[in-house]
Amino acid sequence: MSLIWSLIVGGILGWLGSLIVGKDIPGGVIGNIIAGIVGAWIGSALLGDIGPEVGGYSIIPALIGAIILVFVLSLIMRAMRKANK
Repeated sequence: MSLIWSLIVGGILGWLGSLIVGKDIPGGVIGNIIAGIVGAWIGSALLGDIGPEVGGYSIIPALIGAIILVFVLSLIMRAMRKANK
Protein backbone atom coordinates (compact mmCIF):
# COMPACT_ATOMS: atom_id res chain seq x y z
CA MET A 1 0.00 0.00 0.00
CA SER A 2 2.88 2.38 0.67
CA LEU A 3 4.10 1.98 -2.93
CA ILE A 4 0.72 3.06 -4.27
CA TRP A 5 0.62 5.98 -1.84
CA SER A 6 4.13 7.03 -2.92
CA LEU A 7 3.14 6.92 -6.59
CA ILE A 8 0.06 9.03 -5.95
CA VAL A 9 1.96 11.64 -3.93
CA GLY A 10 4.79 11.64 -6.50
CA GLY A 11 2.29 12.20 -9.31
CA ILE A 12 0.64 15.07 -7.49
CA LEU A 13 4.02 16.68 -6.71
CA GLY A 14 5.11 16.37 -10.36
CA TRP A 15 1.81 17.81 -11.54
CA LEU A 16 2.05 20.75 -9.12
CA GLY A 17 5.64 21.38 -10.22
CA SER A 18 4.59 21.53 -13.85
CA LEU A 19 1.70 23.86 -13.00
CA ILE A 20 3.97 26.26 -11.11
CA VAL A 21 6.62 26.32 -13.84
CA GLY A 22 3.99 26.48 -16.58
CA LYS A 23 5.51 23.69 -18.68
CA ASP A 24 4.17 20.21 -19.31
CA ILE A 25 6.16 17.12 -18.46
CA PRO A 26 6.55 14.69 -21.38
CA GLY A 27 4.95 11.34 -20.63
CA GLY A 28 1.72 12.54 -19.03
CA VAL A 29 0.84 10.86 -15.74
CA ILE A 30 3.91 8.62 -15.74
CA GLY A 31 6.11 11.65 -16.42
CA ASN A 32 4.49 13.47 -13.50
CA ILE A 33 5.09 10.51 -11.19
CA ILE A 34 8.74 10.28 -12.23
CA ALA A 35 9.19 14.05 -11.89
CA GLY A 36 7.62 13.98 -8.42
CA ILE A 37 9.76 11.09 -7.19
CA VAL A 38 13.02 12.43 -8.65
CA GLY A 39 12.07 15.94 -7.52
CA ALA A 40 11.52 14.65 -3.99
CA TRP A 41 14.99 13.12 -4.05
CA ILE A 42 16.54 16.37 -5.35
CA GLY A 43 14.66 18.49 -2.82
CA SER A 44 15.56 16.32 0.13
CA ALA A 45 19.21 16.31 -0.96
CA LEU A 46 19.22 20.11 -1.13
CA LEU A 47 16.98 21.01 1.81
CA GLY A 48 16.76 17.95 4.01
CA ASP A 49 13.52 16.76 5.57
CA ILE A 50 11.70 19.92 6.59
CA GLY A 51 7.98 20.48 6.77
CA PRO A 52 5.10 18.04 6.79
CA GLU A 53 5.51 14.51 5.47
CA VAL A 54 2.97 12.68 3.31
CA GLY A 55 3.52 9.28 1.72
CA GLY A 56 7.15 9.21 2.80
CA TYR A 57 7.92 12.58 1.17
CA SER A 58 8.61 15.84 2.95
CA ILE A 59 6.25 18.04 0.97
CA ILE A 60 8.13 21.37 0.87
CA PRO A 61 11.52 20.04 -0.32
CA ALA A 62 9.82 17.58 -2.67
CA LEU A 63 7.77 20.33 -4.31
CA ILE A 64 10.82 22.59 -4.65
CA GLY A 65 12.79 19.70 -6.14
CA ALA A 66 9.98 18.94 -8.60
CA ILE A 67 9.90 22.59 -9.66
CA ILE A 68 13.67 22.57 -10.23
CA LEU A 69 13.45 19.33 -12.22
CA VAL A 70 10.58 20.55 -14.41
CA PHE A 71 12.40 23.82 -15.08
CA VAL A 72 15.64 22.06 -16.05
CA LEU A 73 13.77 19.56 -18.24
CA SER A 74 11.95 22.38 -20.03
CA LEU A 75 15.29 24.08 -20.77
CA ILE A 76 16.74 20.84 -22.12
CA MET A 77 13.66 20.14 -24.26
CA ARG A 78 13.74 23.68 -25.68
CA ALA A 79 17.44 23.33 -26.54
CA MET A 80 16.79 19.98 -28.23
CA ARG A 81 13.96 21.46 -30.30
CA LYS A 82 16.19 24.33 -31.44
CA ALA A 83 18.98 21.91 -32.35
CA ASN A 84 16.62 19.83 -34.52
CA LYS A 85 15.44 22.80 -36.61
